[in-house]
Amino acid sequence: MLLGPLLVLLLLGGATSASAHAALESTDPGDGSVLGRAPDRVTLTFSESVGLRDDSFRVLDPGGHRVRTGEAGRAGGRSDTARVDLPAGLGEGTYTVAWRVVSADSHPASGAFTFSVGKPSAAASAPVDAGPSEDPLTALLHKTARYLAYLAAALLIGVAAFVALCRPPDTTGLRRPLAAGWWTLLGTTLALLVLRAPYEAGTGPADALDADALAGTLTGRPGVLLLARLALLAPVALLLTRTARDGRHRSPWATATGSVLAVALALTWSAGEHASAGLQVPLAMTSFVLHLLATAVWLGGLVALLTTLRTTPDAATAARFSRVALTSVTVLVVTGVYQSWRGLGSWPALTGTTYGRLLLAKVALVAVTLTAAAVSRRWTASLANAAVPARQEERQRDRYRERNLQRDRDRERQRNLDRQRNMEREPIPAGAPPAPQPSAPDSTNAEPPTPGPPTPVPPPLCDPPTTPGDPPTTPGAPSTATDALRRGLRRSVLVEAVVAAVVLMITTVLTSTVPGRAADEAARSAPAGGVLPASVTDVPFDLGDSARGTVQITLDPGRTGDNAVQAVVFGPDGALAAVPELRLSFTLPDKDVGPIEARLVDRGGYWSANTLTLPLPGTWTMRTTVRVSEIDQVTESRRIRIER
Repeated sequence: MLLGPLLVLLLLGGATSASAHAALESTDPGDGSVLGRAPDRVTLTFSESVGLRDDSFRVLDPGGHRVRTGEAGRAGGRSDTARVDLPAGLGEGTYTVAWRVVSADSHPASGAFTFSVGKPSAAASAPVDAGPSEDPLTALLHKTARYLAYLAAALLIGVAAFVALCRPPDTTGLRRPLAAGWWTLLGTTLALLVLRAPYEAGTGPADALDADALAGTLTGRPGVLLLARLALLAPVALLLTRTARDGRHRSPWATATGSVLAVALALTWSAGEHASAGLQVPLAMTSFVLHLLATAVWLGGLVALLTTLRTTPDAATAARFSRVALTSVTVLVVTGVYQSWRGLGSWPALTGTTYGRLLLAKVALVAVTLTAAAVSRRWTASLANAAVPARQEERQRDRYRERNLQRDRDRERQRNLDRQRNMEREPIPAGAPPAPQPSAPDSTNAEPPTPGPPTPVPPPLCDPPTTPGDPPTTPGAPSTATDALRRGLRRSVLVEAVVAAVVLMITTVLTSTVPGRAADEAARSAPAGGVLPASVTDVPFDLGDSARGTVQITLDPGRTGDNAVQAVVFGPDGALAAVPELRLSFTLPDKDVGPIEARLVDRGGYWSANTLTLPLPGTWTMRTTVRVSEIDQVTESRRIRIER
């Protein structure tokens, strides 16, 4: 149980840079830049290939109105870039570029940045709508469908593997979970196909009815993978129907065909998740397939075992599944460690990112599941040990029964011989018909002998040994001790299955969460002006008389080393405000560094400092002091994260 965390500790130290979500590496024009003349185009460069949409770019002028642009395309034919042409004659002021693309792992990514022509806008415009980020209802439906699809695949593949590998004596009760898994996977795949367009666009579920959007989904990679999954469900249904009708659940042909179909289904997930982008893609996709199949064999097998224990309890089947589950857990640990290393990339990401915290929760629940699995293995061993004396007792009864039957046959044969000798000694009258010859006792055409006087039958040569207090030895009589063991096994398997289902839910959330490695790379490659929230900070301050202003502080690039600082003061009405003085200082309490003063200069509308050196990564305290009059000033503090 400690193998997984131990290997994570060993491997994280040697992680190299890669990502599984598209990280924006640079923009042209740069974020916050002031240009002498209007640019001809806007170009974005990402850390991996991205998919473009019809609305990948929205360019807004200083008044918040949308600028007519060309179609989104590529720069130099490179799949990791996005470019859009701008119209000629852009006026002076600040422009906002909102972008939205689809990462190689099928998850949408979006953001926004600004650039200015001539000089920044003199007054702040109304809040700019940079486009939808995510519709809550669409996101909820999409995540629910994804989880149910994973659960259905685990049920379908796991129950089928249980039948093939564990050889239960009766598979009738397992047809219902197989059918439930197939139909659920069919329904969730159709739902994901319909919801794909609004999920990428960040719009409501009603947009799923748009025929043009659906047509666009069917031609994209996520849509093609979902169509492939639907196509694979047809031969899966044919295989299940044929094996159920013919009763050949364990034939080599059915096992080989089912294995190929299971791997193909797993590939429809692997090609559209984190494994399909970033570091070591072939190895990552192979690891993902093995991880998914091992999860299915374990979780689906638990459901099948619960069903089998309820209908036809069989200790041998439980023992075989225990060995299969141990193999599955081993595969899960090895592939899980690799995927954790690939997704995290650094120690701080384990606690400093959502992905890392979810991973910690998953590891804790996996530990609980493995504890329940260990209890189940002990129950299984006890049940198997209890079944051995019962089988020995049954075999002993069979031997006693056969011995008594043989004794009765020997006695009958002896009686026939005695009768024949007696008839031979008696004189035969003249003219009497010949006496009938007795038939052999083992002849199939023999007539039954004439009943004679009853012959006392002695007791059996020996009786089965009994001990006072032993359970009844009548064949078929229930064993209280064995039933208690079966009940204990069912309870531990139920706990194991429930916790494993929760682990699968967290895994589903992890597949749609930005990995720690990608978040770290985004921090390192943030363009000028900082796309990350830590690079742009709004600091409200009190102006008196219930009025409040805001200082917008931008760090460029927002990481260790030299940074440029820009600060803009807004009044209560959102317009630029002039203040007599603005001071800014940074302190790193954990390392006892600071305060480091940013020497801001009034640039006539905004304040800036060309160089601010922040030597160490960590959570810095930024103190902003605004002098609102000749005698009054306000100081506010904010904590910001500075990456290396």
